[in-house]
Amino acid sequence: MRPLISDDAARAMYASGRGNATARRFSRFWITAFAAGLFPRRGVTLEVPGRRGGRPTRFPLVAADVGGRWYLVSMLGEDCNWVRNVRAADGLVTLRRRRRRRACRLAEVPAADRPPILKRYLAKAPGGRPHIPVDRHAPLADFAAVASRYPVFRVETLPAAATRPAERPEPAPAPRARSRATRAAERRPADG
Repeated sequence: MRPLISDDAARAMYASGRGNATARRFSRFWITAFAAGLFPRRGVTLEVPGRRGGRPTRFPLVAADVGGRWYLVSMLGEDCNWVRNVRAADGLVTLRRRRRRRACRLAEVPAADRPPILKRYLAKAPGGRPHIPVDRHAPLADFAAVASRYPVFRVETLPAAATRPAERPEPAPAPRARSRATRAAERRPADG
């Protein structure tokens, strides 16, 4: 099956380390698709507070599963916005899948342990292949050569009572509707 866009076009969307307008449109599409549950469970939306303003930001990602654990890989390497935000938030994030939100901690994996995770990621995430300069069928030694350039985070689910840093605060309850007679009575001066 032919990809929708060429590898060169995919790399060009992130030439400056940030997504261009096309990449941002794809990102919004994938966030919506993952929220609707249209794709396998490895598609998630990462919510993390921005490192400057603290406003929640969302990133669609594909998770890799190795040895019964789930991992998130930065296909753009160290200079990626979501990686910097996760590090600034001390790994506390929210992962969304369909309508479910799960508070998690992302623990960075040492470079020596990354090769099998990177290999699995490339096997399951076709969108990451143009960005990581190793063929998905290459031996683990080839992945070890580039592992230090691509951050990998292990997903650790937090207890349900844990705080969810990327959630919006609950809105204040709406004021109760009052009848015209009640409003008029409130405007009258009290007899004293």
